[in-house]
Amino acid sequence: MDKKPIIAGITQGDMNGIGYEIIMKALSDPEIADLCVPVVYGSPKAAAYHRKVLNITNFNFNNIRSVAEAHPKKVNLVNCLGDDVHVELGKSTPEGGQSSLAALEAAVADLAAGKLDVLVTAPIDKSNIQSDRFRFTGHTDYLKSKTGSHDVLMLMISESMKIGFVTEHMPLKDVPGAITIGSILTKLRLLNRSLLQDFAIRGPRIGVLSLNPHAGDAGLLGHEEKDIIDPAITRANEEGILAFGPYSADGFFGSGAFKRFDAVLAMYHDQGMGAFKALAFDTGVNFTAGLQVIRTSPVHGTAFDITGKNEASGYSMRQAIYAAVDIFRNRELYEEIKRNPLQPQKIEIHPEHVDELPPETENYDQAL
Repeated sequence: MDKKPIIAGITQGDMNGIGYEIIMKALSDPEIADLCVPVVYGSPKAAAYHRKVLNITNFNFNNIRSVAEAHPKKVNLVNCLGDDVHVELGKSTPEGGQSSLAALEAAVADLAAGKLDVLVTAPIDKSNIQSDRFRFTGHTDYLKSKTGSHDVLMLMISESMKIGFVTEHMPLKDVPGAITIGSILTKLRLLNRSLLQDFAIRGPRIGVLSLNPHAGDAGLLGHEEKDIIDPAITRANEEGILAFGPYSADGFFGSGAFKRFDAVLAMYHDQGMGAFKALAFDTGVNFTAGLQVIRTSPVHGTAFDITGKNEASGYSMRQAIYAAVDIFRNRELYEEIKRNPLQPQKIEIHPEHVDELPPETENYDQAL
């Protein structure tokens, strides 16, 4: 299969945060140029300001007007903001929110038009970005709306684990009411499909966490496990999804039981995010599963407290770019297998030529 260059759109995030620092550090890796054509959406003026403050002298952007002008061997920067920008390092400002939204809108428009293959988003400030054009709790809900997706799954990924969530950014008091057989089953379907098509995992095993401490302790600490989670797992099993549980989160992570599964489904944000960030804060990636498009991001936020101090690591951003490229290639392979499944071979057996028999083949499409 001929591999065309992958065009990776990268948004600046909040220009007063560490977005430009982690972008420049990530894209300083020479291997990036062999994997994709990076196109940053933001402001040349803001980028130059960060580069000067951080004293990064061995890095340059190729300033362009549109993605059509992107150079395949350079780090390209589309100017979405004009020249009238004012950077205030480490501060949450209205202009910071407006600039992050402008960059995001431009990148998403190009993604929807097929001009980008993948999207990697730098951190935004969820409070200052709010406006008439953005009434969402974050990138995930925004992209779900803009792409017309029925449902999506926030999936945290690293080399050691993958964790999805039934509920995401909602008050803890509202979580029990959102945990239903239907909501769990929907997320299990999304997670299972993503493991197949996005990560090329055959027969993925999913560990499902409980809602209550000690998995409800036989009803003593709650009935959601028996009444909701167990039936959802049974329904998933009937559909061929290898889901197991429910498991109590403390013992599940503390004993290392999560290592026996290809992915974990947590009931709410902090239940899974605390364990994930403890194990993969600098290396983890946030992936939005269920979208027709591919979007990843670093696992951390704007980090206003260390902005401009040259203390931010570019590793998570670099991993987010790598992950987006890998997922793009895996989806290509998945679609190719679906189009051209291996067919059972009819073999004529000649005893005098038994050493020439071809190896056994397996219908990979059916396995998927």
